[in-house]
Amino acid sequence: MSARKGPYECGLDAAVDVIDGKWKVLLLWALAQGPQRFGELRRGLPKITEKVLTQQLRELEADGIVHREVYPHVPPKVAYSLTEAGTSLNEALAPLGAWGRAHMTHLEATYPQRHPT
Repeated sequence: MSARKGPYECGLDAAVDVIDGKWKVLLLWALAQGPQRFGELRRGLPKITEKVLTQQLRELEADGIVHREVYPHVPPKVAYSLTEAGTSLNEALAPLGAWGRAHMTHLEATYPQRHPT
């Protein structure tokens, strides 16, 4: 698990610390659709490695954003879902997603200028 930066300067600083990383907001979005197993999440985010997916899920679970449910089957079945805090975080991110959709064309058009190869 990554080290936390706290103490925080403000609430936004704390929130960004929780969602820091390329995949966490995408995992929140995926889990907003309902509980999913590890393989379903992996297929839904094909560019994420199993190692990174495991790490990101563990961090979100440690932060109380994701709940990991283990079912006593053979083989064991594990499902991930959002906690109440995860749902409220996802709701808080909705306006940011709307801003991104509204500006996506511009951002994609300027991508080469912002990130020269």
